[in-house]
Amino acid sequence: MTISTPEPPTGPGGSGDAAGPAADAAVAAESAIVAARSHAPWYLRLPVISHLRRSVGLQRGMLVTGLVLVLGLLLTALLVPLIAPYGFAQTSADGAAFPTQGAPSAAHPLGTTVTGFDVLSRVLWGTRTAVAVMACAVVASLFLGVALGLVSGYVGGWLDRVLVMLADAIYAFPSLLLAIVMAIVISGGQSNAWGGILAAALSITVVFVPQYFRVIRAEVVRLKAEPFVEAAKVVGTGHGRIMGTHLLRNATRTLPLIFTLNSSEAILTLAALGFLGFGIEPTSAAEWGYDLNRAMSDATSGIWWTGLFPGLAIVLAVLGVTLVGESVNDLNDPRLRTRRARRPRPAAAARKAAS
Repeated sequence: MTISTPEPPTGPGGSGDAAGPAADAAVAAESAIVAARSHAPWYLRLPVISHLRRSVGLQRGMLVTGLVLVLGLLLTALLVPLIAPYGFAQTSADGAAFPTQGAPSAAHPLGTTVTGFDVLSRVLWGTRTAVAVMACAVVASLFLGVALGLVSGYVGGWLDRVLVMLADAIYAFPSLLLAIVMAIVISGGQSNAWGGILAAALSITVVFVPQYFRVIRAEVVRLKAEPFVEAAKVVGTGHGRIMGTHLLRNATRTLPLIFTLNSSEAILTLAALGFLGFGIEPTSAAEWGYDLNRAMSDATSGIWWTGLFPGLAIVLAVLGVTLVGESVNDLNDPRLRTRRARRPRPAAAARKAAS
């Protein structure tokens, strides 16, 4: 008995003459896009720029909104001496003292506080303090946590058990309480501008290090059993090169999301320290949390401007950083990535037109 070879299905639901060319065209288009990205100039392959080029629809809107807010925060912190109308601790100009609890006016667009500070100037100068603390805390915790997690996961043994126990002990403490304790130990509760910034940054660093440590250690433990690591050991690759080249590159894919989330958490922790009275002295630097603390008594008297604008600055800064982090995470994960809608196949388009 002779069994004939079945013909490939054709027509609307098959992959023959009707659908085959459309599918091949779609695959070719995807291949061309991937090839174009790999041969794009170096500046188009930078993390945020490449994510912006790949994003579409609502995802692009979220990323663009976050980038605008973050760039506005950074530019304001950089150019605040040029754009702020007054100094952060200035209470008079041209020999005339500022009014206390003054309503918004032409001279003071956002009003003044109970101590005579200009609210607009305090909000603008507060961006510099927030960015300084955020950069110091997140960068320090990133390098320290990644280094400890890489060594702990690769070496293992008693060193891994000791580091994991310490990280769990630190992680078990409430983050804000730990930051308060560290701020008191480092600076006695309050200090000058740079002392307060470093104290807040170090206290936040202690809180963030276990997060990076646990993520990197878990990835390294998983990756060191992969065949490419075993092959590197077989050919005689040194441990330092294995950790720095093979493991580090593959274990840091989730760091952009953690970095951005911790950046927003650093802003909130700094504001909480200032609100509770453990931050920076108001005559040393502007800080949003301190301004919110001073505005609590104003709210009961109907003076809304002293607390609204510092609070709005905190919300916008945290929102911008969070939107960037979430968008980058979605674009890095193929399961969450949003793609453009493909053009309908010729057969499907013909059926739709006929109906």
